Amino acid sequence: MKEIKLKAKAKINLGLDVLRKREDGYHEVRMIMQTIGLYDRLVIRPAADGQISIRTNLRFLPTGEDNLVYRAAKLLMDEFQIKQGVEIELGKYIPVAAGMAGGSSDAAATLVGVNKLFELGLDTEQLMKRGVKIGADVPFCVMRGTALAEGIGERLTPLPPMPECHILIAKPGIHVSTKFVYGNLRADELKEHPDIDGQIEALKRGDLHGLARLMGNVLETVTIPEYPVIRRIKEVMKEHGALNAMMSGSGPTVFGLFEDAAAAQEAYRALDGGGEAKQVYLVS
Repeated sequence: MKEIKLKAKAKINLGLDVLRKREDGYHEVRMIMQTIGLYDRLVIRPAADGQISIRTNLRFLPTGEDNLVYRAAKLLMDEFQIKQGVEIELGKYIPVAAGMAGGSSDAAATLVGVNKLFELGLDTEQLMKRGVKIGADVPFCVMRGTALAEGIGERLTPLPPMPECHILIAKPGIHVSTKFVYGNLRADELKEHPDIDGQIEALKRGDLHGLARLMGNVLETVTIPEYPVIRRIKEVMKEHGALNAMMSGSGPTVFGLFEDAAAAQEAYRALDGGGEAKQVYLVS
């Protein structure tokens, strides 16, 4: 039986700024997005019953229309009137509800996989245009790499690759609602904004230190007062040699950039056994 195997990569935000709240209720953002070497695994194969079926290693995940993987498969299958069904095995390893676009990346991989499986002939740009119907992060997760994201996150400009480094990921054992974070953000009252243009210039120079120094996420103004554990995780990473540490997306995951592998390992051990973080990963 023909099947497609894919990796759905997680993302972090190297810089995240919110410019304003739009009249349609969405927020105008400007952020630098980066895929990293932490990923979910998908296997997609045709099914004779005409249905979309999803199996996953996490029992609490929905497997019907509330799952972005289901919606991504259905979008292409409806558009191209595909009568066959698909079976999708989803191995989840990216922390769930963590600000790392795990669900969006799974949806993006599904678009790529269904396109290949049924030989639909869509190119990357065409898949990205369809992906925005599922979620604002999906087009980037199709494109991958390093990019400036604007609008609601769907307008993407490729950027030079991030300099090589070690990335430590730590998710505390809390759930942070994206709706809560954006609902409590006072975008018009923000006094400090990350220097996104400065980060872009650092990427062009291949300057890891300059990139790290300018990291900033305005959503921390909401999450850190509400969840102090995020600040504590950042502090542990910096105390153990991180060039900088920051919350990704709307959180609660924190990532740190390390130039030195030994320092990254030391920080990993400090967080893995320290009780502040429930999930800890060291990736690139």
